[in-house]
Amino acid sequence: MALGIPGFSAPTAGFEVPLEMLAACHGRIRNQCSTLLRLRSHVTSVGADAAARDAARGVIRYFDSAAHDHHEDEEQDLFPALLESMAGSDPVCLRELIESLKDDHRELERLWGAVRAWLAAVEAGEAAPQEGIRIDAFVDLYERHDVREEKELFPMAERLLGSEELERIGRSMRLRRGVTSI
Repeated sequence: MALGIPGFSAPTAGFEVPLEMLAACHGRIRNQCSTLLRLRSHVTSVGADAAARDAARGVIRYFDSAAHDHHEDEEQDLFPALLESMAGSDPVCLRELIESLKDDHRELERLWGAVRAWLAAVEAGEAAPQEGIRIDAFVDLYERHDVREEKELFPMAERLLGSEELERIGRSMRLRRGVTSI
């Protein structure tokens, strides 16, 4: 598994290797956050031109679908599987990590609401003011969150989860996206 390489994005990572797929998603999240930061500067200097509208549309599409599915993959499949793997022992550290990551997801969703509203205005061709929109907070939290998952959660999952459980997680991820065959 290539999880030890910071920012690794495996182009071949698929549902059969769910931990690598989740790690590769972090690379795409970073790319979208980078686009968001560039878009903010672009709108400030140029306005909501065609390029800005296209970029806003792409960022909205990504965070409304793929990033949302990524959080669901973790909360509905990976986190419960990890907690189950710790049955019979004291998973306090793991529970604290998972609760903290879930709290991050809720805060990211909250921040996304304001960022999305700004992006929708840009997509509509309006040079929307950015006051009160916490783009930096959104991007910074995603960065900290993803690093924590890559350095703490995914290596733990790799150690604790067996191939059958990883296959089940991959199947669930596939079905969540409406992919019925590999």
